[in-house]
Amino acid sequence: MSSKESWGSRVGLVLAMAGNAVGLGNFLRFPAQAINNGGGAFIIPYLVCFLLMGLPLLFVEWSMGRFGGQYGDHSTPFILNSMAPKKQKLWKYVGVFGIFTNLAVAAYYCYLESWTLSYVWHSISGSFHGQTREQVGDFFNQYVSLGTSEPVIFWVICLTLNTWILSRGLSGGVERAAKIGMPLLIMFGIFLAVRGVTLAAGESGAVNDGTVGLNFLWTPKFESIWDFKVWLAAAGQIFFTLSVGMGSIQCYASYLRQRDDVALNAMSAGWMNEFVEVCLGAAILIPIGVGYLGIDQVKTMVAGGSGFGLGFQTLPYLFQQWGPVLAAIAGMAWFGLLFFAGITSSLAMGTPIMGFLQDEFGWKRQASAWAFGFAVMVLGLPTVVFYNYGVFGEYDYWAGTVSLVVFAMLEIILFAWIFGMDKGWKEITRGADIRVPEMFKFIIKYVTPVILVGVFLGSLFSAGGIIDTIMNKAIHKQIAAAQAASDMATVDRLNTQLLYVNGSRLLLLSVFAGIAWMVYRAQMKRERTGKA
Repeated sequence: MSSKESWGSRVGLVLAMAGNAVGLGNFLRFPAQAINNGGGAFIIPYLVCFLLMGLPLLFVEWSMGRFGGQYGDHSTPFILNSMAPKKQKLWKYVGVFGIFTNLAVAAYYCYLESWTLSYVWHSISGSFHGQTREQVGDFFNQYVSLGTSEPVIFWVICLTLNTWILSRGLSGGVERAAKIGMPLLIMFGIFLAVRGVTLAAGESGAVNDGTVGLNFLWTPKFESIWDFKVWLAAAGQIFFTLSVGMGSIQCYASYLRQRDDVALNAMSAGWMNEFVEVCLGAAILIPIGVGYLGIDQVKTMVAGGSGFGLGFQTLPYLFQQWGPVLAAIAGMAWFGLLFFAGITSSLAMGTPIMGFLQDEFGWKRQASAWAFGFAVMVLGLPTVVFYNYGVFGEYDYWAGTVSLVVFAMLEIILFAWIFGMDKGWKEITRGADIRVPEMFKFIIKYVTPVILVGVFLGSLFSAGGIIDTIMNKAIHKQIAAAQAASDMATVDRLNTQLLYVNGSRLLLLSVFAGIAWMVYRAQMKRERTGKA
C-alpha cells in the first residue's frame, strides 16, 4: 500500500476493520472458552476486559496508526518510532512485533482458512451424505494428516486468493472484499443461529431443543469469577477476537486522513465484533451440538478450548440429519461464514508487511503483495506438513498469543507514558464524531497497563505458562509416563514431536531476527536519505 492510497468510504473502512477483528475464534473459540470458564458468568470478566483493555487498546491503536500515517509510516516499527523521543531509537524494534506477528499468524491461519474453503466444497458436493459420525470425524483426521493432495491444493488456492486481493490495493481489494464478505457472514450467521435456537427435540433425531444449548452455555457458575485463570482466559479471548497487539489496526488506520475520526470507528468495529461473537457465535455451535449430542458430550468435545472437534469433525455430520438439501445449504453457510471470517482477517495481516516494504524499500504494490504471499507459503509449509507434530500449535501459541500480549503491553506504555497521555488523548479525540468518556483517559494511562502487565506475568509464571512451555514440561511429563509404561512407540513419537516443536521455535525466532535486521537496514536508508 503506498502512502497515496486511502479508504474509499467510512462504511468500507469499518467493515474492513470489523473483518480484521471478526475471525474464526468468534464462532469456534468463544463458545468453547465460555463453557470452560463459567458459562454465563464468563461474560462478566469478558466484558470487563473488553471495557478496560480491549476498547482502550482499540482507541490507542487507531490513533497511533493515524498519527504515524501523517508522516508516511504504515507499519509499526516506524509508527512507534514517530511517537518516541528521537533519542529512544529502540522503540522501532518493539514495532518488529507488529510485522512478525502478522506474518507468523498468517502462516498458519491461511492453512486453517483453507480447511473452510475445502469443507464448503465438500458440503455442496454432498461428500458427507450417508457417512457416520465416525467417518466424518475421520475425514478431518485424514485431511490434516495429508492423506491426499487436496489440503495442499486448497491451501495454495487460499494463499493465491489472499495475495491477489491484496495486490488490488485498499479500496479495490481489501475494502471490496470486506463489503462482500461481512454482509454474507452476518447473513449466514443469522440463518444458522435461527436454525440452531429453533431446533426442536425429536426433530430429525434431535434429543434437545436448541434453547437447551443456549441455557447450558449461559448458565452462570459465579464461583468461577474468583478464579484467576478465568480472567486470564477472558483477557486472552479479547486479544484473540479484537486483533489488538498485532499491528494490523495501526496499518489500516495509517491510511486515514489527519482529521478523520478514530474514536467512533474504533467503537463501531469493536462493538460489531462483540455482536457477532456474543450473539451469533454463541447461537450456532453449542445449541446445535447440545440439540443432537447432549450436554455431557459437548462439554467433553470443547474441553480443549478450540472448538475444532465440534466445528469440523461433528457439525457436518449433524447437518446431514436435516436432509441432503438443507445439509448442503447449512454446510455452505457454516463453512462459508468461517471462510469469510478468516479471509477478512488474513487480508489485514498482509497490509503491515506490504506497507513496510513499500515505505522503506520502494516496492510496488503488486510486488509487495506477492512477496507476502511467498513468505507466508514458505513459513506456513511446516504447519501444513507437520500439523500432527504440534508445529501449528507452536505458531499459534508464540505468534498468536504471547506476541500479542507483549506488544500490547509495550505499545500502551509508549502511548500513555512516553508519548504522553495528554498528547495521546488529543489524538484520540481529534475529529471525533462522538464524545469519548473522560474516564478512558485514566483507564488508558493506569488501568490498562496494569491489566496487561498482570496478564503477562500471569502467563509467564502460571502452570503451563510461558516458562513451562519453553521447558517443554508437558511433553517431558508425557515421555516420562510412556517410559514408565514401557510404551517405547509413544516415547519415540513424543521425542520426534519435541524435535519439531523446538525446530519451529527456532524458525520463528529466526524470522523475528530477520525482520529486526530489515528494520535496521530501513533505518540506515532513512539516515542516508535524510528521512530519519
